[in-house]
Amino acid sequence: MTARRWGMLFSGLLLSLAMALPAWSAPAFIEADVPTARLSGQGTFRWFGLHIYDAQLWVGPKGIAPDAPLALALTYARSLNGKKIAESSADEISKLGLGTPAQRAEWLTRMTALFPDVSDGTQLTGVFLPASGARFYLDGKLLGEIADPVFARAFFAIWLDPKTSAGKLRDALLMNAVPR
Repeated sequence: MTARRWGMLFSGLLLSLAMALPAWSAPAFIEADVPTARLSGQGTFRWFGLHIYDAQLWVGPKGIAPDAPLALALTYARSLNGKKIAESSADEISKLGLGTPAQRAEWLTRMTALFPDVSDGTQLTGVFLPASGARFYLDGKLLGEIADPVFARAFFAIWLDPKTSAGKLRDALLMNAVPR
């Protein structure tokens, strides 16, 4: 077989493989907040062996950067109370030593008012908007915003800070977070 024929065969195989792979294009609501979003990574969060949620991190061309928006989508594997989700988030922020006690109390109040109860298959997505705060979606529909950039940095640190309690999940989410 000639080199040209091998090249054509190889190109055909690559094209077939590329077409067989799933297209990881961002949902429209993520694309609206994170233009040209791409999947950085994904993983599963377990607590004492229980599957709690699957996570996907979407980043733009800058990847992970202080001035770059990103989106974190959590698809729950079980039913959880919205108040419990807010309390767990506040606990993780506290463990990271972020915010003052007064700020954390305010953030807990705002998260409790915003976060709904979830069930198996429910997706909550948080979008980090560096200059303005965080926007939250329930199954792709806008839930609301918390217009506080300090809160937004603290909230997303739960998953992205090097000191997170979910280090393996962080590594999986940041798998492809470099700028492009």
